[in-house]
Order: sequence, then C-alpha cells, then structure tokens
Amino acid sequence: MLGCLHAAGHSAIACRQTGDVRHLPPSMPRLGLFHPELRFISGRCGRRAKLAVRSSSATDKKPAMDGRMLVFVPPHPLIKHWVSLLRNEQTPCPIFRNAMAELGRLLLYEASRDWLPTVSGEIQSPMGIASVEFIDPREPILVIPILRAGLVLAEYASSILPATKTYHIGVYRDEATLQPEVYLNKLPKKFPEGSRVFIIDPMLATGGTIVAAINLVKERGVDHKQIKVVSAVAAPPALQKLSENFPGLHVYTAIIDPTVDEQGFIVPGLGDAGDRSFGT
Repeated sequence: MLGCLHAAGHSAIACRQTGDVRHLPPSMPRLGLFHPELRFISGRCGRRAKLAVRSSSATDKKPAMDGRMLVFVPPHPLIKHWVSLLRNEQTPCPIFRNAMAELGRLLLYEASRDWLPTVSGEIQSPMGIASVEFIDPREPILVIPILRAGLVLAEYASSILPATKTYHIGVYRDEATLQPEVYLNKLPKKFPEGSRVFIIDPMLATGGTIVAAINLVKERGVDHKQIKVVSAVAAPPALQKLSENFPGLHVYTAIIDPTVDEQGFIVPGLGDAGDRSFGT
C-alpha cells in the first residue's frame, strides 16, 4: 500500500512510517494549499493485508480519503531510469518509444495494485492441494489510451493485465487556444456497470485533454472514482484542473514537473511525446 501524504501548504512528501521525505516542485505547495481535496502519495509504507474469500470474487479497495484526489508518484528506480532516458533530447526515436513503453508497464503495475477483480479457490499442484487466487477474467479491465502518444505508454497493458479491453480516443490540442478537440471516439455507447478504467495520457500539462477524455467516459456510465489516470509526466495546472473536476480520482505519474510554458508544454518535461515516439 502506498501511504505517504503531502500535507497542504508544505513542500515535501513525508512517509508517516519510514520518515522518507520527497521534495516537490515549488509550485506544488500552492496547489495543495488552495485545493485541500488534493493529496500526493509517494513511497511504500508497510504491507496491506489481504482477505481471500474461497471460490468467490474479491477486490481490495484503498480508503476513499474523504473524496480527495490522490496523486501517486511511485519511487521505483527503474521508473526514474526510464524517465531520464525520455528527458534526454539526444535519445533516438526507437529508444524513446521503448522507454515510454517500459515506463507504462511499471506505472500500470503500480496502478493496478489492490484494484483488480480476483477469484480464489483451490487447485491440485503436483505435490498437494494449494490455495490460489487468479485475476477474474469475467470482469475485464478497460484500457483507454489517448492518441497518439498514449498508444506507446499503454503498449504492454495486455501483457501485464490478464483480461483487458482496449478502446481509443483521439484528442488534439489547438495550438492557438490550447483547447482540446476530439477527432476520434471509439468508445461504446455504454460501459458495463462497475467497469474499471485506465485512461492513459503521457503528458498532463494544461489538463484540457485528460478532462475531456474523462468526461467522455463518464457520459457512458463510469463514475470517475472507477477511473485511474496513468501518465509519464504531470504538471500543476493539469493536476489542479483534475482535482477541481473529479474529487476522488486517482492519478499515477512517474514525475511531477514544476510548470507549463506559454505553448502548453511541460517544463522541463520531455518534449512532444507523440513526435518523439513516432518520429513525425
């Protein structure tokens, strides 16, 4: 269980059990101060006990945290390694794309923790009876990458999640107004009740694109508390907008950068994720 909270008005994330402290960009304390419903989580503080119910479906749930949005920044060194490769302007396109895909694998692993539907029972092993727990294939997880860079971050979703369905949304940002424009919508008219949805958007900069995508999913019957956002890099404007619009949302990101420039790019960021992934 990830259990380190960023207190509003302070500039560090402190683990309540280990004392580990992770400093945030200068703009983040202001974000926490003006939006007390937003909390930041980083690090691992102990283990979460599981209760396996034999021959039935069970899913662990994290505390609701009073409806406040949670931002998870996993501290895994491999995540830092792939982010470093992505940041380097000298990284060639094939390596950039591979780094983005590997980063997505790790972030999806973290985001799916204690969230996947499971079924428990007993099987016969070569040496005896064993209690087992499988991911329940009757409840597929929905993965929605936002084109086009989202395709790369979500590339390994089907390899780490045993039962998934993938839908696509295409959104571009108007360079003059910085407003999102939807050009592709391959979502169904209605999602099954109780669906769990990962929305994959590598760059959470101004927040317009991700807010538009979440609203499209909500219009089809999914509450935003059943949605998790996975991104490579996030910035305060996007996190603030998400917090205002979707209390209780969970966001998983590899790193939080301090600012967004006049063109809507995250600084220092990693450039245009789509262009660098596909070389166009």
